[in-house]
Amino acid sequence: MNLQSLVEKATQTEHSVVAVAAAEDKEVLEAVGMAADKNMAEFILFGDKEKIEAIIEESVPGIKSHDAVKIKHAASPQKAAELAVKAVRENEADALMKGNVPTAVILKAVLNKEWGLRTGNVLSHVAAFEIPDFKQLVFVTDAAMNITPDLNQKAQIVENAVRTAAAIGVTTPKVAPLAAVETVNPAMQATLDAAALTAMNNRGQIRGCIIDGPLALDNAISHKAAEHKGIQSEVAGQADILLVPNIETGNALYKSLIYFAKAKVGAVIAGAKAPIVLTSRADSAESKLYSLALAICSASK
Repeated sequence: MNLQSLVEKATQTEHSVVAVAAAEDKEVLEAVGMAADKNMAEFILFGDKEKIEAIIEESVPGIKSHDAVKIKHAASPQKAAELAVKAVRENEADALMKGNVPTAVILKAVLNKEWGLRTGNVLSHVAAFEIPDFKQLVFVTDAAMNITPDLNQKAQIVENAVRTAAAIGVTTPKVAPLAAVETVNPAMQATLDAAALTAMNNRGQIRGCIIDGPLALDNAISHKAAEHKGIQSEVAGQADILLVPNIETGNALYKSLIYFAKAKVGAVIAGAKAPIVLTSRADSAESKLYSLALAICSASK
């Protein structure tokens, strides 16, 4: 599977609706236009109606009278975030998308105790990468939400990633908890957590996947590197999901794949009552489209 086939898969899902918070953003509206043209979903655009219409008129005129796109005025980004979250909460929409609104504002709405999208689980960032010369998508988690997750949080981050991968057809994904080495070292917390996650998986505490670690990045994705180290594992050399030990590692790996490896990416926030497309303003419209496709496929499951 690649990201284009993920887009095609999203177009085949049953009726989906995406609520966009503060939709007055050119790249967001371009992604909405591409998705609407492909009949991936319907969209409710919350935000400054006049600004949204002006951007559509200038950059995406094709969605001006599109039946799949509706605009609902909101007086401020905070109000747009509230209305979009409530639309998901009240089952008017299946997924949430961040527009021209600070991440802190939309997350505050998502975590609202009265009308937010809390489930009691950890929220985590799951990115699906299409990397040149790799045959399958590689998932990286968590590169954006949890700073230094403990063992319990890492277990939930894995579960979020496994559910996301399963939603697009990756059955029993192989999970590699990354560390600097592939042996357990009491002085390196990442190796202790990796070993514990492996044991939890073997005992059925984490289901739906195969976990083996600690593994260094080369051993997780390269058969040759794993063989050279004499590592025999169901995961080594063929990991579907790379679990990073902290946000610095995740952020560097994420951006390295994009800028050095020229990878394409789609990403969602998982763990809430519905998937959340929380892209950066620097992300292209194409990347936002892939993220939408991942969210729509996740929501359908």
